[in-house]
Amino acid sequence: MKSPIEYATSLGTHYGNKLERSVVYTQGVSLSGRLRLHELLPESLDPSGEIVQIVAEYANDPSNIFTKNDGTANYAGVCWADELVESTGDEKYLELLEATANRFGPTITEGPLDPDIRVEDFFFAATILGRAFQITGNSKHIDLLAGFLVSADTLQPNGLWWHCKASPFFWGRGNAFATLGFAEALTYLPENHPSRAELMHTHILHLEGLAHHQDDSGMWHQVIDLSETYLEFSATAMIGYSIARGLREGWLDDEWRTIVDKAWNGIAQRITEKGELEHVCIGTGPLATLDEYINRPFNDGLDDRGGAMALWFAVEMARLEAGV
Repeated sequence: MKSPIEYATSLGTHYGNKLERSVVYTQGVSLSGRLRLHELLPESLDPSGEIVQIVAEYANDPSNIFTKNDGTANYAGVCWADELVESTGDEKYLELLEATANRFGPTITEGPLDPDIRVEDFFFAATILGRAFQITGNSKHIDLLAGFLVSADTLQPNGLWWHCKASPFFWGRGNAFATLGFAEALTYLPENHPSRAELMHTHILHLEGLAHHQDDSGMWHQVIDLSETYLEFSATAMIGYSIARGLREGWLDDEWRTIVDKAWNGIAQRITEKGELEHVCIGTGPLATLDEYINRPFNDGLDDRGGAMALWFAVEMARLEAGV
């Protein structure tokens, strides 16, 4: 089997080459992944010039980047902004990032965060508000994020999150959004933040719940606690990334390495040389019944959503293996 860095290099040729129709996290994560890959492999071709061109129409006029119909999934699509500053030195991308972060406020109840506690928002908020806090030092961003995650009350006794209150089901990518959101938040949350211990405790409880349901293949299922549902690619990549990040940052013990290695092996076996993937659940909002989650269609082949998360996971595994 090829190494994570080899998979990341291959994925970077198939994903992260566009930002079209509207800014959205699926394509934004891929752009971030390409920048991270070059940082890890500085001898490789620098993608920043190409990415500058890809994002130009949005970055040059931040006030018009989003429409009134856009939401948190779109806001998370600028998660590359701080990394593009690092690679180009152009601080206009920081202005874009902070302007986007301000869209999440001014408070939990007076902004776009769904009061029904949709777990997607954990990631969408964390990846933007965390970065905005890091680059500005403005505590309003991290306090808003921490307050939102602390307020979430749909983690169940089995260690799994409902998709939302209206959909009390353990959707695979929903749980992956949750653990990815917490991993992103803990990456940026100061060690002395008053909510850090509580959020870390919640995150570990969730990871333990997920570990209990990992398939022998290393994958997680479309519905986490139903082993008869299909092995779902994007959820596994996102959960794997979250564990690799925790190991690299030092908040997870070495016992998690076996779990993440199994997840990586499962993902790697489902990526072709052409960047084609296996069983990526299609875009999914809250559904009314468990059967709708069980029968939700999946994509095989090229898929922006799965490819983006696989690229992040591959780079994070390469960082973990390199000890950087």
